[in-house]
Amino acid sequence: MRASRRQFLKTCSFMSIAGAASPFALNLAAMSAASAQALPGYKAIVCLFFYGGNDHTNTFIPYDPASYGEYNASRASIAIPRDAALAANATGPVASQGGREFAFHPALTAFKTPWDAGKLAVVANVGPLIVPTTKAQYQNRSVPLPPKLFSHNDQQSVWQAYRPIGEGAKIGWGGRIGDLLESQNANTLFTCISAGGNSVFLSGANALQYQVGSSGPSAITSISGTIYGSQGATASTAYRSLITGTSQNLFENELGVVTNRSIAANQQLSGALPPASTLPGIPANNSLASQLSVVARIIAARTTLGSSRQVFLVSIDGFDNHDILLFQHTQQLALVNAAVDAFYSWLVQLGVENDVTLFTASDFGRTLTSNGDGSDHGWGSHHFVLGGSVTGREVYGTFSPTVFGSGVDIGQGNLLPGIAVYQYAATFARWLGVSSTDLPLVLPNIVNFAALNPGFLP
Repeated sequence: MRASRRQFLKTCSFMSIAGAASPFALNLAAMSAASAQALPGYKAIVCLFFYGGNDHTNTFIPYDPASYGEYNASRASIAIPRDAALAANATGPVASQGGREFAFHPALTAFKTPWDAGKLAVVANVGPLIVPTTKAQYQNRSVPLPPKLFSHNDQQSVWQAYRPIGEGAKIGWGGRIGDLLESQNANTLFTCISAGGNSVFLSGANALQYQVGSSGPSAITSISGTIYGSQGATASTAYRSLITGTSQNLFENELGVVTNRSIAANQQLSGALPPASTLPGIPANNSLASQLSVVARIIAARTTLGSSRQVFLVSIDGFDNHDILLFQHTQQLALVNAAVDAFYSWLVQLGVENDVTLFTASDFGRTLTSNGDGSDHGWGSHHFVLGGSVTGREVYGTFSPTVFGSGVDIGQGNLLPGIAVYQYAATFARWLGVSSTDLPLVLPNIVNFAALNPGFLP
């Protein structure tokens, strides 16, 4: 009776959220049945979210003389010197986009190696769109636009949510992928895992977001018998019975169910994880590296856990650089560089570099123009995709000229996105095993876009 009531309430709640997408809610059972067919091998995606809005223009810098001249003139006091840009690109600049040249930010010293190996791609000018949108349509407000553009909380939510809902969205596209693919895993709780804090991205209709700390799963300390002395085992059992027991009160009972599930998951994951010492060279004083090391350890335990498809989130903040951009941005990207370089080396060590794809995301891009010491909130942004299955050494989409007044400049050099988040997301969903037929059930607005895959993954 309890399970039936819970499912009924959950379904009703989801359908009230789903609105126009209610066919997804009505078809959840059918989708679960369809996705029960076993997919081959192991695959995982890792979303690296830059909280604050990454300054994409200084992250991937136009380098050929003509393009750099435009960049330098437009950015003024926040432009990176051309010789400094090349310092991180020991084998020379990146060539793409019909002969144009680019350079990674000087702090991203490890990025050129996977680029040269064809394992790293840049996806240019990605951002939230509801329908394909031109500059004129934006200016005339003649097409639907994402809600509350340029707002941190809202755009973080719009990037991560399955539909363009601002702050308050409850379901993310990573969680929707989990809804479809969790049946591939022996324990469905280990499908959507965050090492970077709570996020909309990993919350599904059925799939639950499982959070771990930077050192692994967090236990309820009082469950351990060691704190109770000679009566430890008896006291621990009694305490667990108290906090997980059944109750006639609906909310008390549900709390007991959740607590019991948490304890069981903690014990299973803790027992399966290899020690951190199996991963050499974890960068010190680097929270992102610690998060990625936990992700790598969970991936290493995939066989023990019976996991076939997983979606992870890690995060780093500090990218809202309205001022001191050149210093603060460099600091944050140096942390990213060390963490991502270590993570990819661990994937190679584990033999899963072809089975795991890491990609970046952020609230929004930032203005091309300088405010004197930094840049302000924008829209479209450039992003990285890294992995052995990536068709790399290429810039996908259109890298717009770094000048004011272009066909995608909506003001202050703010980019109107050329690739929608939904197209970006659909590429990862398809790679994991979501069928083209099911994509609209995961990303309802993907039906508004003709191209479902920019090409960086097969």
